[in-house]
Amino acid sequence: MEWSACLDEYEKLVYRMTTPRVVIDNAVCPTATLVKVDSARKHGMLLHAVQVLTDLNLSIKKAYISSDGRWFMDVFHVTDLNGNKLTDASVIDYIEQSLGTIHYGRTHDFSGLTALELTGTDRIGLLSEVFAVLADLQCDVVEAKVWTHNGRIASLIHVKDCNSGSAKTSVSMAVTHTERRLHQMMFADRDYERKPIFRLSADSPVVTVQNWVERDYSVVNVQCKDRMKLLFDVVCTLTDMEYVVFHATINTAGDRAYLEFYIKHTDGTPISSEPERQRVIQCLQAAVERRASEGVRLELCTPDRQGLLADVTRTFRENGLNVTRAEISTSSEMAVNVFYVTDAIGNPADPRIIDSVRQKIGLSNLKVKELPPLVYHQEAQREEQGLGVAGTVLLSLGDLVRRNLYNLGLIRSYS
Repeated sequence: MEWSACLDEYEKLVYRMTTPRVVIDNAVCPTATLVKVDSARKHGMLLHAVQVLTDLNLSIKKAYISSDGRWFMDVFHVTDLNGNKLTDASVIDYIEQSLGTIHYGRTHDFSGLTALELTGTDRIGLLSEVFAVLADLQCDVVEAKVWTHNGRIASLIHVKDCNSGSAKTSVSMAVTHTERRLHQMMFADRDYERKPIFRLSADSPVVTVQNWVERDYSVVNVQCKDRMKLLFDVVCTLTDMEYVVFHATINTAGDRAYLEFYIKHTDGTPISSEPERQRVIQCLQAAVERRASEGVRLELCTPDRQGLLADVTRTFRENGLNVTRAEISTSSEMAVNVFYVTDAIGNPADPRIIDSVRQKIGLSNLKVKELPPLVYHQEAQREEQGLGVAGTVLLSLGDLVRRNLYNLGLIRSYS
């Protein structure tokens, strides 16, 4: 064999070893599309694959991750938002092309924009003050995402100068995937160590960590309510904590999700101490909870203008509404924003206050898309028992006072 032919074969081998092979199959499973990724094992590859799928708003119903030596085989069962198989050829082609590259961490194009990061103690009206300052500085918010968890807030805001349409300064970010960056900001702020003053939902994620001594694996199990981007949130946190997933099984049944991971440190060792085990549990619980939507989902769709966000969030603040999560974007001169709001202490907002806010902002512009189950339950109780708003508030406050007295040991029961 000539030397040039040997080089060709060598190049083919290198290409095969470094380039993932992607197969998308609609024939095997009757309820989901199978996405198979066969690649060399490299730290971050699993996160890259999950990120590509979740950025397309695909729901991962099942997944199997297996590592054989230095090779990875990932199989994902995915559907669209309506629970259907993937049939759009452009979506399928995009998945094949994106997963078939080795450029991890696909980013949005924020060139010409200034990125502002905000972390700190959350409080009612904080976003209103931030957006008011930006409006006074003649800065237009092009895109932003806001998370709150355990009394802390993390926000990534992309702005441009109102007059020139360009950024006042240039910012270079090592990690530009917005949601991964929000996880990193919350993690750096140690939100996982804090305890919420109020916890409305009893459906907290259950996380266990045990060591499989014979194989030197740490086995992580997560059980929680299923939702979009759940797998991304968990894998993102494990990756940023410098753990490698060697094997994993993800299953969903109804509204429940069951995730099991076999992990090691990047140096090949398992979790080695009880404090480290507890830290992993706390961090994964926080990762699941950060994106959990608490409150009423409000969608704002209106022509964009200077100071719009400052006006809208000021209206929220003046009516005692707290923003627990927000996704803000502009498209073709239209503002398309999503807010999750609660009352000042984290309870579901009164529907009548929501109606009042909608009247002020514009009924056709601000629409209610989701109500938490507790709101429906409270409304039904009011109708059955004939209680007014004042009666319901008094009952809630009375229960809160009794609960706090019980926690302080001043009474024996608050039931």
